Amino acid sequence: MDEREIIAKIKRLDRAIRSYRDKNRLAYYNRDVVHEKQMAFHKCTKRNRWVFGGNRSGKTECGAAETVWLARGNHPFKSNKPNTEGWVVSVSRDVQRDVAQRKILQYLNPDWIADVVMVSGKSSNPAGGVIDYLAIKNVFGGLSRITFKSCEMGRDKFQGASLDYVWFDEEPPEDIYDECLMRVLDKKGEVFGTMTPLKGLTFIYDRIYLNNGGSDEVWYEFMEWADNPYLDKGEVEKLSASMSKDMLDKRRYGLFTENQGPVYSEFDPSVNVIDPFDVPQEWQDKLSIDPGLNNPLSCHWYAVDGDGNIYVIAEHYEAGKDVSYHARKIKEISERLDWHTDSFGRVEALIDSAANQRTLASPHSVSELFCEHGINVNPKVNKDLFSGINRVKEYLCGAFGKRLYIFRTCSNLIREIKAYRWGKGDVPRKYDDHCLDELRYYVMSRPTPPVSEEKKSEIALDKERLIGKLRRKR
Repeated sequence: MDEREIIAKIKRLDRAIRSYRDKNRLAYYNRDVVHEKQMAFHKCTKRNRWVFGGNRSGKTECGAAETVWLARGNHPFKSNKPNTEGWVVSVSRDVQRDVAQRKILQYLNPDWIADVVMVSGKSSNPAGGVIDYLAIKNVFGGLSRITFKSCEMGRDKFQGASLDYVWFDEEPPEDIYDECLMRVLDKKGEVFGTMTPLKGLTFIYDRIYLNNGGSDEVWYEFMEWADNPYLDKGEVEKLSASMSKDMLDKRRYGLFTENQGPVYSEFDPSVNVIDPFDVPQEWQDKLSIDPGLNNPLSCHWYAVDGDGNIYVIAEHYEAGKDVSYHARKIKEISERLDWHTDSFGRVEALIDSAANQRTLASPHSVSELFCEHGINVNPKVNKDLFSGINRVKEYLCGAFGKRLYIFRTCSNLIREIKAYRWGKGDVPRKYDDHCLDELRYYVMSRPTPPVSEEKKSEIALDKERLIGKLRRKR
């Protein structure tokens, strides 16, 4: 067998291994992937179970696997029901698509899916769109249904159904949580949640962690990075050393912390504020705008270097002006910076999605008005407050080796960061935060930094063993 034949054989076997594993991820999860704390979650018989975990601790994996087992009717540790009805609740449709939905599809053999109904996108490629529900063939010969819900829908969209289970992927609003408890009541169903407690001492802290009310059905556990055997220990410790205690408690250990004092305690003017310099044109990225008429409009120019560090290099901040005035000022600053434009000669910017709204006073939205004045705005921004705040915190302290630097000429942004403080109910005070809103929109548009590299997959290890075996035969 010559070298080309060996390579061809390896490729064929590689495809076969990948195909088999892709169709049997749930079996591999139960056999090879699940760790001790995930197993405790799966074996627990309580009807209200929660995993409080740091990022990449394995909490979402066990939520997705649990959901698929319940839909298939072949849970290895429980009495199974035929034809189950369940909901998967995410904080938004975007998060649904990128997190819970993606994980569930990974654990579903395509042969088990009887039907896919989409909110958007094509059923032939459900991973690329937003799913309404999946009809799943169960082992009893019938069909179960997994329906996806978004907290953005509001409480009214969570009424009426009778369910066997609800999975909360991250913390829901309390009114939606209460509504979902009603949905599982008549079937004596269960609710389970997997979350990183970013919002402080919320109702979940009170009703689940403290278990006010003393329910016998409440159970929880904490997962942290060290519980996940697939994370590199050296990378975990290196990342831990770069984080503030508050961020480490949340992001690594999944602990509840009391939010108080300044929101951005990680901000260090001696580190994060720098003197202006000529930014290479290849670093130029986007603008971000928080619109205002009577209130100030805030706009900043963002650049990114080759290492992923973010630079805020210019600002426009002014109140009491119309869109044409702001557009003119934005174009003037862009020309001074020799800022890049799109193929139509327009400056590109992110903008608050509220700018899409029309009023009786004007037939055009703010987004449309900016476009008419030569600013190409994109209102598809992630506005989740707590995720955005924590991402900014990570950049301020350089948690992933990527830091946020602000030119000292951006005085309004610096002032707002210093003054931004927590208010009642673990929510920041809604005051003087125009710059901070559009800072979050921009930072959340950046790729999510990986926590650490995982160990080699079984596919990669199988491939290495096969190559070694073939070489020895030669």
